[in-house]
Amino acid sequence: MLDWEFRLRRRIRGAWRRVRELDMIFRGLVFQDHPILAHLIATRRCNLSCAYCNEYDRTSPPVPLGALRRRVDRLAELGTTIITLSGGEPLLHPELDDVIGHIRSRGAIAGLITNGYLLTAARIARLNRAGLDHLQISIDNVTPSEVSVKSLKVLDRKLRLLAEHALFHVNINSVVGAGAPDPEDALRVARRATELGFTSTVGIVHDSRGQVRPLGPADKRVYLEIKQFSKRNYSRFNDFQDNVADGKPNEWRCRAGARYLYVCEDGLVHYCSQQRGYPAKPLAEYTLEDLRREYATEKSCAPSCTVSCVHQVSLIDAWRSPQSPGVADPFPRPDLIQIETAGQ
Repeated sequence: MLDWEFRLRRRIRGAWRRVRELDMIFRGLVFQDHPILAHLIATRRCNLSCAYCNEYDRTSPPVPLGALRRRVDRLAELGTTIITLSGGEPLLHPELDDVIGHIRSRGAIAGLITNGYLLTAARIARLNRAGLDHLQISIDNVTPSEVSVKSLKVLDRKLRLLAEHALFHVNINSVVGAGAPDPEDALRVARRATELGFTSTVGIVHDSRGQVRPLGPADKRVYLEIKQFSKRNYSRFNDFQDNVADGKPNEWRCRAGARYLYVCEDGLVHYCSQQRGYPAKPLAEYTLEDLRREYATEKSCAPSCTVSCVHQVSLIDAWRSPQSPGVADPFPRPDLIQIETAGQ
């Protein structure tokens, strides 16, 4: 394909994606009885073993294609506008392209969170054909360490492949906080991402329950620099992340279980990846009543939460519908928090 032809196709795909995203925002502002974002686990297995991660194992089989298609169907019936495939490492799923295609056939925006190791030019072309809309890679450092091998040194050639071949949007997420040996790494990753034409976000390291862990002086300086550096990106920083960086609580209305759904490999709906165990109801049985209950239920873990995707989705409803503590909210009761600790 000629270079100008590829660039034209990328622009057309990007313009159509933005139209669909605007429709998503409009519907989210007008209607409140549907999920905006669902994270769907395709496999818990991963080809890496990052020391901080509690979302993977080394042996689980992929979720059967039929089960994933039924879960996509149910999410579509609930009105979900974005379905993002995650893991583990979802690229290990042998029928991932079929799942992405099914997401698109049901009218949802299709996303993918990957460590990037398995990307090749041919694999990117398959993702293009499947209709993928968004892909995110988190890069933890510049050179591999005992904590994480998701490094810019290893992944830079994968990023170049994405820049050359991807028709979908690519976001690179860097991290600051405890466990990062050099805070400057996050800045180097963000700069490289924007050099290649990607968007760049930054995450703040949290504890094993997704709770706030304040930044030290060096990390805070880098965070503030990336904040200025990233103003032109679609992901804007706000008071929520500033408070997380300072270790301060946030006062907000978490809509997990309603506007955001985390669907594990067993097909159960949970609040988020870091608070697995409630409501733990099969997605196949999840109803409008469940969405409304969780929408109105105040979560006691919310003030110190750092799970940014849940917060960003919840911002759509920040202006309406106050919440109240409900008998459904289990936190902070530890007996209902089922957190995997593999790799920690």
